[in-house]
Amino acid sequence: MYQAHFGLREAPFGLTPDTSFFFNGPQSQKALNTLLVAARNGEGFIKITGEVGTGKTFLCRKFMQSLGPDFVTAYIPNPNLPPRSLILALADDLDVLLEKDADQHQLLKSLNLRLLNLAAQGKRVLLCLDEAQAIPVDSLEALRLLTNLETEKRKLLQIVLFGQPELDIKLALPEIRQLAQRITFHYHLGPLCRDDVDFYVAHRLRVAGFDGARLFSRGGVATLYKASGGIPRLINIMAHKALMVAYGEGRQQVSGRHVALAASDTLASKPRRFWQRPWPWLAGASVLAVACGVSWTLLNR
Repeated sequence: MYQAHFGLREAPFGLTPDTSFFFNGPQSQKALNTLLVAARNGEGFIKITGEVGTGKTFLCRKFMQSLGPDFVTAYIPNPNLPPRSLILALADDLDVLLEKDADQHQLLKSLNLRLLNLAAQGKRVLLCLDEAQAIPVDSLEALRLLTNLETEKRKLLQIVLFGQPELDIKLALPEIRQLAQRITFHYHLGPLCRDDVDFYVAHRLRVAGFDGARLFSRGGVATLYKASGGIPRLINIMAHKALMVAYGEGRQQVSGRHVALAASDTLASKPRRFWQRPWPWLAGASVLAVACGVSWTLLNR
């Protein structure tokens, strides 16, 4: 909608985890380095936590993309599965050949054989589980038992857990304390700081094709930081809406007023009471409503 107006090749603030937009900020780079070092060291369990919207799925995709040809990866986006279903999902991702109606013993035997064959080829197998806080406790125990599969030199399977802070609460349960002890590398993703928000916005605009000096004014970035709390997903949502408002007014730069209008239209903005004040220019919100239309409905599905 507004790309041509601002000289962009594509929308810069989409919600899908497109790794070409990966922001190499201090936190994301440290988290990525932690993952890569742990994976190459052959550790059994690795854990990444962060609040909703801090970029865990994005980091997971970038991590898998950054692994070399020596790695075979499996990815389960929704691991809220009973133990057998979780192991079947892993077997399916690893192209394990199973007989119809294979029982648990045959399933584990076939999976172990596949892992051994991959190890003989010099491959490391790594399983990434997104939304790991949703994994049932008995399925976590099944994963721990899978990491017992090993050669004389290394584990046959490494597991990376990406989850919200509730994952730590689950891992503190006495019945899975053995798994918690096997997590030797971990990192917590926090929100971006004020300066990082500025760099983040400029980075995504640059990747999208913007070659001007500053599309979001300093006041716009400051308002964006305050409204989003530094959460990347909220930054994307409100920056997208603010661009729509500026486009609807025919402006060439996004101001703090445009971002505040976008924040007033975003339920998760922080703090809501600030944006609900009776601003004298709030009537301009109609510009946002018209500009958003169908495109935002699709983006925010």
